[in-house]
Amino acid sequence: MADILRRYIFASDFDQTLTFNDSGYVLAELLGIPTEEFERKSKGMAKINLVQQGAELAYLLLHDPEFRDKVRKEHLREVGKRIRLKSDIKLLYELLDAGIDGHQFDFYVLSAAPVEIVRSALEGIVPEDHIYGTEFRYMPSGEIDTIVRATAGYGKVAVLDNLLLQKVAGPDHVVYTGDGSSDIHVMLHINARDGLTIAVSESPNISQIAKRTVLSASALAVLAPILEEVAGWERYRIRSFFETNGMLIQEWERVRTDWLTVRPAGEGTPEQGVKDPVSVKDPVRLEITKS
Repeated sequence: MADILRRYIFASDFDQTLTFNDSGYVLAELLGIPTEEFERKSKGMAKINLVQQGAELAYLLLHDPEFRDKVRKEHLREVGKRIRLKSDIKLLYELLDAGIDGHQFDFYVLSAAPVEIVRSALEGIVPEDHIYGTEFRYMPSGEIDTIVRATAGYGKVAVLDNLLLQKVAGPDHVVYTGDGSSDIHVMLHINARDGLTIAVSESPNISQIAKRTVLSASALAVLAPILEEVAGWERYRIRSFFETNGMLIQEWERVRTDWLTVRPAGEGTPEQGVKDPVSVKDPVRLEITKS
């Protein structure tokens, strides 16, 4: 019983959470498609809510001739090799997998990106069966035929709930980290069930929802709020833990960010898009270096 009570699921988004760039842009570059064209198409779909948030690339791979006619499985794997990962992902996985102060964490990646990209990028870091992404069925010619499963928007909630059943973990024993609009559904779902949500960007869409926000070039930075919120550690103990594992928290700065939309009076109404000032929870900036 004690093991179950201290067992957690740690789930992370991939694009711009564990990476510095978006896999769709890297794929466009590989195919010789201008990144501006990819951005125009993906933003256009998001604007009219054509697909689940985060599933824009999957839609293009299925329905846009410029992508569908060119992309094969090997291209997706190559994107994974080219994408720039944040530092210390392997160390983060190892520390969570080993357990911290009696707390056990099962590490999973839930991404709207094609699963071939994510598994290729994280090869040797995160086991393949701990990575969930959008899955395609392929024709004998190698061309993408249909989508088997899209892990975008509410699709992440479905995967997470299934993991909870498999691992016999309580819904409040979930830690999720993400960066953008495709993470909104799953973060709201986790918050409602008393789990811990961590934003790794200052995007107002996500930082207003997440319980904590951490900004860093190191994937290891998410350990700080986990150790504070789950293990109940003080800062001095967290610093000591990082140092014991060969890392230094060089800077730990808590800042406050306010997002305001300001326009001259009389030029619009709230219904026409004028927003009230929005205060975002204090984000923490961490700079981590090897000791």
